[in-house]
Amino acid sequence: MIRILLVDDSPLMRRLLGEVFRAAGDFEIAQARNGLEALELLHSFKPDVITLDIQMPEMDGLTCLDRIMLERPCPVIMVSSLTAEGAAETLEAMALGAVDFIAKPSRAISLEIDTLTPILLAKARAASTARLRRSHRLTERVRARIGDHLARPTKRSVPVELRIEAAGELQGCVLVGTSTGGPPALDALLSALPADFPWPVVIIQHMPASFTGPLARRLDGLCALDVIEVTRPTLLGAGRVYIAKGDADLIVSRRPAGPIVQSVPSSAEFHWHPSVDRLVESAIDHIGAARLIGVLMTGMGDDGAASMSRLQAEGGRTIAEAEATAVIWGMPGALVKAGGASFVEPVDAIADRLIDLVGRG
Repeated sequence: MIRILLVDDSPLMRRLLGEVFRAAGDFEIAQARNGLEALELLHSFKPDVITLDIQMPEMDGLTCLDRIMLERPCPVIMVSSLTAEGAAETLEAMALGAVDFIAKPSRAISLEIDTLTPILLAKARAASTARLRRSHRLTERVRARIGDHLARPTKRSVPVELRIEAAGELQGCVLVGTSTGGPPALDALLSALPADFPWPVVIIQHMPASFTGPLARRLDGLCALDVIEVTRPTLLGAGRVYIAKGDADLIVSRRPAGPIVQSVPSSAEFHWHPSVDRLVESAIDHIGAARLIGVLMTGMGDDGAASMSRLQAEGGRTIAEAEATAVIWGMPGALVKAGGASFVEPVDAIADRLIDLVGRG
């Protein structure tokens, strides 16, 4: 049985969530009305996974999460609203150590609980087996030790416009896919790449549309490369990172000036969105496998494994995050099991491997 602690100040939300997990048959349930009650149950109930509302009286979800990670680290799924504020708070929670989040329905949850149920169960079961990162507060600790101003990235001085115009025919492109546990993994990857990294980096992170813009802005402040969310057809250029917009797919296509990325409506052919497989397939078709490096990091499911296996088979190179550092080894594990991983690296070594591969051409 999976011991799950449901933390929410809404009696209706607690009742509906309780019914979902009770009906599943493989969960033992405890409930808390706020962060203070959650901390008491943290030690007496000893949950395997926690769902934690962000907005609560007496002790809010972020404060409670911080205490959980200090007192008894446990996989936590945040319950978040689909607002800009909710996205910012959720990303902060991920930085504090939460492994995943569930977006509250835009309508009354009682009307949408049937649709939400399979997502809730899948995320809770996956989170109960998640590996918590020992280094999830590393950036925060480094900045506290050496001073925030010293830890801030130095952006490249070449104007963005010149960089794009000079891109022309790309030397190559890095394609990154991630899902559960992805934001901290992306932080670790991008913050280790230098400002003069010569290839563009295109990222798929499974997230709703209201979250990917805040994610791009957050990452832009943490790394030396320019990070943007793709909201319109955009020419690929060196020194830039492109984040796929949520609730849609991102594809590579061609214009006279060179390869572009553009957001397109999600396709029912692919299970996860934004789709890693759809991005990689389009990049192979329009850039060529030999000029691509695929990176598959922590995430539930197998999105990206098939397309990156094809990429490797056709002359490209691929990197899978090692099981030892992945919060959920589903996506990179599927690539390794398919025999499609050229390299298997812990998350803090992926950037060095990329720099080496790009340097060798």
